[in-house]
Amino acid sequence: MTLTPETILNAQKTHLETLFGLTQKAFDGVEKLVELNVSASRAALSDAANHSQQLLSVKDAQQLLALQAQWFQPLAEKTAAYSRSLYDIANGTGSAIAQTVEARAAEAQKNLTDLIDSATKNAPPGTEAAVAVLKNSFSAANNAAESVQKAVKQASDLAQANLQTASKNVADAVKSSTQQG
Repeated sequence: MTLTPETILNAQKTHLETLFGLTQKAFDGVEKLVELNVSASRAALSDAANHSQQLLSVKDAQQLLALQAQWFQPLAEKTAAYSRSLYDIANGTGSAIAQTVEARAAEAQKNLTDLIDSATKNAPPGTEAAVAVLKNSFSAANNAAESVQKAVKQASDLAQANLQTASKNVADAVKSSTQQG
């Protein structure tokens, strides 16, 4: 691979297409988030109206406590469902962006490797040591980047597992407490 005006122009076109693709993915995520919030707000308003109507028909404290207990479990479940949906949207959008970035990073890494190979093949005699250092440095940087990517993926997977466990524990606790009451 050599640096020519055409190569640079094609790289710029690719980068611009990638930027627009990432922007579209981000907007898709925002659109899903807005839809989720509108839906959740609509449901909350309807629930509040229904609950208010039920409160107006309460005759004594016992009935009020029963109504409040009856209202708490669905509220907690809806809150947990909203949190899961929010996480799914953020995770899906982040994954889509990460896949694009990883693909472009791999492509850029390959192009840089090709450029270094081309440059080292045409290196003047006597620069073998400098070429070896350059190749070793590039290899070490690639290995470090791969290690960081693996660590980030593991941390993300662990966070997702912990969130799912916490959501299940909260849902179980809510069910348990409302059944006891």
